[in-house]
Amino acid sequence: MLFRAGSILAALLAASCTTLPDTARTASALDIPAAGEPGRISQATMIDVTRELSSDSFEGRAPGTPGEDKTVALLTERFARAGLRPGNNGSWVQDVPLVEITGRDHQPLVVQGAGVDLRFAFGSQWVGVTPREEARTRLADSELVFVGHGIVAPERGWNDYAGVDMRGKTAVILVNDPDYAQETVGGLFNGRAMTYYGRWTYKYEEAARQGAAGAIIVHDTFPAAYGWNVVESSWTGPQAYARRGPDAPPLTVMNGWVQKDVAETILRAAGQDLTRLSAAAKQQGFRPVPLGLKVSTAFANDVRSFASRNVIGILPGTSRADEYVMHTAHWDHLGRCTPDETGDDICNGAIDNATGTAALVALAEAHAAAGPTARTQVFLAVTAEESGLLGAHYYAENPVFPLNRTVGGINMDALQMAGPARDVTVIGGGKSDLDAFLAAALRSLGRVATPEPSPQNGYYYRSDHFAFARRGVPFLYVNGGQDLIEGGRAAGAAIAADYTQNRYHGPKDEFDPSWDWSGVMADLQLYYRLGRKLGNSTSWPNWVEGDEFRAIRDRSCAQAGAGC
Repeated sequence: MLFRAGSILAALLAASCTTLPDTARTASALDIPAAGEPGRISQATMIDVTRELSSDSFEGRAPGTPGEDKTVALLTERFARAGLRPGNNGSWVQDVPLVEITGRDHQPLVVQGAGVDLRFAFGSQWVGVTPREEARTRLADSELVFVGHGIVAPERGWNDYAGVDMRGKTAVILVNDPDYAQETVGGLFNGRAMTYYGRWTYKYEEAARQGAAGAIIVHDTFPAAYGWNVVESSWTGPQAYARRGPDAPPLTVMNGWVQKDVAETILRAAGQDLTRLSAAAKQQGFRPVPLGLKVSTAFANDVRSFASRNVIGILPGTSRADEYVMHTAHWDHLGRCTPDETGDDICNGAIDNATGTAALVALAEAHAAAGPTARTQVFLAVTAEESGLLGAHYYAENPVFPLNRTVGGINMDALQMAGPARDVTVIGGGKSDLDAFLAAALRSLGRVATPEPSPQNGYYYRSDHFAFARRGVPFLYVNGGQDLIEGGRAAGAAIAADYTQNRYHGPKDEFDPSWDWSGVMADLQLYYRLGRKLGNSTSWPNWVEGDEFRAIRDRSCAQAGAGC
């Protein structure tokens, strides 16, 4: 799971008083079939697959290792035994070419202008990487331009790059989106709930689309939701990317971050004030501000190429087999890692995400036993989630099944071993018509939806489903509940705290034969019902009006041969 450590605990500890926003269409406007009988979901399958995937013999399932080979072999065997067919034109796998770029020997970040010569140390004051497969990165005398939050959102009447030619220049960008400090959800950028425009991934991509040579985000702990230590540790080691095709979008020369006080120093040298410009950047009609300064730096890169694999199985549909319902989970974990006090150096990833991968197998068995739905059910186990959702992004950029014929999907990541709950936690609720399908499935099970308590952190954009969402495909991401039947929220918080503090991304995330599987099995009944409803529906769920992904889906659906 790509969430930062502590996010699970924060979600369970926070008392949620928000509600899910209204969806684009009411349930009465959608075809939401009954799910039929409960799924015959095997707890034995969940236990067996989770235990085997997280055993020491799999060495933590790092991509490009013998642990990957064993994982792929296990999944293909279990998918076939479940009754699925190979999903990639007769093959069980989709090759995912990866590249790892490790920067070294970083020079200072130098900012110069009339009477200005500032130098900032790598690591403590700034960090930077290149997405380009080049042995040497050099950003030389690139003009700095303050571009507010770096957002171009035509559907919101917003363009932070209006009137400026960014070719060869470097964008200085604020973290999050303009109304992050709002206490409530709603408004132009959804208030407290972060939109995709607030994510650093979007900001770098947009700067590249604008022709920028560099993109530098100003770190600020509150709107970023993590401290500089997280930035420094995440951006100073190997960076993995999916290998790009010939028609891939443009790239910057360098993407980086600076400490807030560094940005304040740079802007003062330019005769500007960060606080004043930040306030201006929150207002519609903001225009970029050239700073009259130039930035330079350079560093070397070690580039390593390797290959990994997504695993794909399908249960073909009966009457509309060319329409697809996705079920996703990442099979990878961290492999060998920092040893614990016993010397154990295998990050087994039992919860994260052997459980979600096992759920793909168990759900495949249940759907096959119940018989195919009208639409094709797709079970996709993706690689390299822990490296930045790379397997999911590669699939979405190179889809086996057209995205405009993909109805929607359900993502499963790190299933919660806390026992049954009265609710489920909905990450990114209120974004699409899928909420109506979720509400119907929950009613049939006597459960309720609890909104995520920390929407400002943008967790919807941090797991595999996001690779599909950003390309227009509606996706649900539903976590285990916060209100446990035995012990309520306090008990849930204690279990989450134990996992976060003692097991998350460490050697102690191991299979435990004493686990209580009842909560997981209840959640799998929900996922099963969602799959049946979507698989037999005639509706094509869309994003709500004004959602950042709505225009992408609408354009996709307007193409010839689109299912939606």
